[in-house]
Amino acid sequence: MNIKYVIIVLGEPFSVFSELIGKYFKKRKIKKKIIIIGNYKLLDNQLKKLNYNLKLHKISLLNEAINNTLNVIDVEFKYEKIFDKISRKSNNYINSCFEISLNLLKNNKDAILINGPISKKTFFKKNFLGITEFLSYKTRSKNEVMLIYNSKFSVSPLTTHIPIKSVSRKLNKNKIINNVIKINNFYKNILNKKAKFAVMGLNPHCETSDNYSEEEKIITPAIKSLKKKKIFIDGPFSADTFFLKKNLHKYNITIGMYHDQVLIPIKTLFNFEAINITLGLPFIRISPDHGPNSNMLGKNKSDPSSFIYAMKFIERLK
Repeated sequence: MNIKYVIIVLGEPFSVFSELIGKYFKKRKIKKKIIIIGNYKLLDNQLKKLNYNLKLHKISLLNEAINNTLNVIDVEFKYEKIFDKISRKSNNYINSCFEISLNLLKNNKDAILINGPISKKTFFKKNFLGITEFLSYKTRSKNEVMLIYNSKFSVSPLTTHIPIKSVSRKLNKNKIINNVIKINNFYKNILNKKAKFAVMGLNPHCETSDNYSEEEKIITPAIKSLKKKKIFIDGPFSADTFFLKKNLHKYNITIGMYHDQVLIPIKTLFNFEAINITLGLPFIRISPDHGPNSNMLGKNKSDPSSFIYAMKFIERLK
């Protein structure tokens, strides 16, 4: 695929994302056309306050974008301070940014989306579990997949931001099969890599004293079905001992049953050198793997590694 435009939604206006943008683009040549969706004046003021004097070019249409600069589609937003507390006052602004970006993506197949961090407590309320589900709803997509990607090793949780007590009820054979097939196709068709899957069990040591075993009834049958499709996949493995070096050399993707089962180890292994990719949308969506980090707002001390990794990933896409 040929990516011409990188559409960046700034997301929560009072997050460290503008700092990360400043740290990245200050030192690097801009190879693709960058389109930032957000409030022009706020971004410009935040960057200048942090001593990042980047060239911003205000545009209205995608074809007005120019190379070697940060093109900005200005979105109205009234604010009092350039660094302020996260609140619901930003919700309409954030939603407008996403609406504009989705319209652009709908009409331009050579574009990719990066979004800045969003506060789950204030923006989503109880309507969505996270940005993955929000974008799936907005694009009328189904069976979206969260992939936390590093070129050496990636993970994908079958369930995302739900209580642990609800995980078992959300698991089923078809969900495992559909998620694995989507990831396998992404690795084959987009990354030109062979996917090698390891699937985690749900229960400690893949055993339970309960009458119902998710490993026996759901996970193992799904693995058997996927093997018949000639997909490289093994499991279920006990998560407490799986993430050893010998296993990381044999496999390059782990399918977990719940969020923290696989996100804790990948963040321990790679820190912020990983990105969140949503599969199953009409476009590729990437999010740097960090939150708004409001405690660091305006301090110019945030780690840009995940945003850097996101941009490097995009540069490698053909």
